[in-house]
Amino acid sequence: MNEDAKNWQPTANIDTLKRRAQYLSDVRHFFAERDVWEVETPILSRAAPTAPYLDSFSTDYVPIGAQSKQTHYLQTSPEFAMKRLLAAGSGSIFQIARVFRNGEQGKYHSPEFTMLEWYRPELTLNQLMDEVNILLQQVFVFKPISRLSYRGLFEFYFKLNVFSCSDDTIKHCSLERIKGLPADFETDRDGWLELLMSHVVEPRLAAMKFPVFIYDFPASQAQLAKVKKDESGNDVAERFELYIDGVEIANGYNELLDVDELRRRFNNDNQQRRSQGKPEMPIDQHLLAAMQHGLPPCSGVALGLDRLMMLAINKSSIQKVLSFDYERA
Repeated sequence: MNEDAKNWQPTANIDTLKRRAQYLSDVRHFFAERDVWEVETPILSRAAPTAPYLDSFSTDYVPIGAQSKQTHYLQTSPEFAMKRLLAAGSGSIFQIARVFRNGEQGKYHSPEFTMLEWYRPELTLNQLMDEVNILLQQVFVFKPISRLSYRGLFEFYFKLNVFSCSDDTIKHCSLERIKGLPADFETDRDGWLELLMSHVVEPRLAAMKFPVFIYDFPASQAQLAKVKKDESGNDVAERFELYIDGVEIANGYNELLDVDELRRRFNNDNQQRRSQGKPEMPIDQHLLAAMQHGLPPCSGVALGLDRLMMLAINKSSIQKVLSFDYERA
């Protein structure tokens, strides 16, 4: 009997899949009570995210009888299309979306996974954090979420002021604190910070018995968030990440509204992709046109539902909450 014949059964057991279905129903009820309506957006697009850390799946559309083909990309997030709806006057919206990221597979990763994403023109970023907190307590029965600043986190664990210390200081700290890192390893400032976060901070967050928001990231890590001054006058990104048991669950922004700044960030991303030997990605001109028309002030968050369910029902990997994981698809 070959492997395909042996692996026809679901990855998760039926009781787990029924519980998953109940979670999805409860999430929809949570948003219905708040007048946040559910939307659906295309999975295929002619544009794709430019972020250097994301690799998209691509496929070719060949019209019947045509000689040419058009490259399309599977969505890594429904963000761009949802923002077009916001610019068209949708108001508060959410989506439970199938999303795809090439090369990602493991205990907490799958090339195809489920993302819960929502946008709230009525809420500030702090109010959105409050709403995430309520969702996790009411639907998934987690403890209340604590809040720690990025700066405070690095001062506590490394005695570093990430906004004033030199690149060399961060590099030396990384080489000292991360075992097995080659002495000749090289990356940029944000690369070193990310290594410290993933190899040192996240394991310590795992030891905490409660979920944690980390907020006010360095401005260089703004991605698609606004940048502001913190209480010490440092430029910080108005965004947060949610960690449970040391696992990143969600990423939220006070959304960038400046179309020229967004275009600049996209171009910078593609420049970084070129320097890393990666292909440039086509910029979403529909999104830029929507931004030019006017995206309302809003906060938004993307949350990994498979990871959240895995932790909520105490499973060892996201594969244990999927009907069929990547290997059995």
